Amino acid sequence: MPRKNKPDDKKRRNATPRTPRPKPKVDFTVDAIDFKNVALLKQYVTDNGRILPRKYTALPAHYQRKLTTAIKRARQLLLMK
Repeated sequence: MPRKNKPDDKKRRNATPRTPRPKPKVDFTVDAIDFKNVALLKQYVTDNGRILPRKYTALPAHYQRKLTTAIKRARQLLLMK
């Protein structure tokens, strides 16, 4: 026989709600995405140095692809970590 779930079993482990990540504003063109524009690129990188996914950046796909290549080039040239 299948188990019957109690209504209290569906509680989350952590009762504290998650804080959403701040979404940066998109007020630039594709030409502004350049590996030398470090101030813009740092908005799309976490403190640990990970590139934020499209889910959080809300960028179109072609912007996100150019953004990742620009961030990786800036890392290669040691302009950013």
